[in-house]
Amino acid sequence: MKLERKNDLSLRLLEVFDAVMRRRTTVDAAEDLGVSQPAVSNAVKALEKQIGVNLFERGARRMTPTEEAWRLQRQIEPLFSLVNNIETELRGLRAGRSGRLKLIATPPLGHGALPAALTRFLADREGVEVSYDIRRLETVIQNVEIGQAELGFALGVTRHATLEVTALAEERMVAVLPNGHPLTDRAEISPRDITEHRLIGLETSLGAAIRHAFAAAEVPYQANVQVRYCHTACVLAAAGVGVAVVDPWSARFLQSSNITVRPFLPSTSVSATVLHRRDTPWTPLAAGFVAELEPLFAIGSAAEE
Repeated sequence: MKLERKNDLSLRLLEVFDAVMRRRTTVDAAEDLGVSQPAVSNAVKALEKQIGVNLFERGARRMTPTEEAWRLQRQIEPLFSLVNNIETELRGLRAGRSGRLKLIATPPLGHGALPAALTRFLADREGVEVSYDIRRLETVIQNVEIGQAELGFALGVTRHATLEVTALAEERMVAVLPNGHPLTDRAEISPRDITEHRLIGLETSLGAAIRHAFAAAEVPYQANVQVRYCHTACVLAAAGVGVAVVDPWSARFLQSSNITVRPFLPSTSVSATVLHRRDTPWTPLAAGFVAELEPLFAIGSAAEE
């Protein structure tokens, strides 16, 4: 059984009709559409034959719309308005000016460098919606792996079996202490300097790097308080709980608080990286956001040198 089509109207024929209605001559309509004048005339005739009415009275130079033409024009105006909106949206997607971007980060970057980049990123992208989440490292990796987030941002991840890892910056860990602390007169702070004071330790992989630095300096590592996040360590240091060794981005986030920041020796590097699925192409939005991050990290790196 052959199914009968309910609607044989061609969008292209309606587009030609709309151009003739606006310009009133097949020559001018053809110029607007980038086609030949005979092609426009044939399209109008095909549309008239299809709907069974005459849409124009042909004059020597101009096409005069009939009442049926005006009625059809009123019907198709919403259609072409919708088409124009779709075309604008598609151009925005191609240019990275519209769409949805899902970001996830660990607290050091999610509370530090990323918000400033997000402000710049959204400044001229009114059509963009952003999903922004802060989670622990394991969740960040998992969400990027399953496609729940397009980009993940983390510290200390330099390679991964299934994810593409792009380096943003590599800097040194810093010591954070409350203003007025006895160690604020030191230009640099070492594990031996900290032994006489309370230490706020980290439970994460960054904490392992700090413990390694203490071992290299042959100084016992004794943390009086243990926390998961560097941001938490900075807050406790500002409250006078003790000295913390954290990543530089967390320290910058709380620069206006009651803390002093000093380089930590021995030099202990930490990398900031972007995580992205290897089997998924970069969208213009994702690439645009990372581009906004690069100058911020460059400024931070220069400040540390």
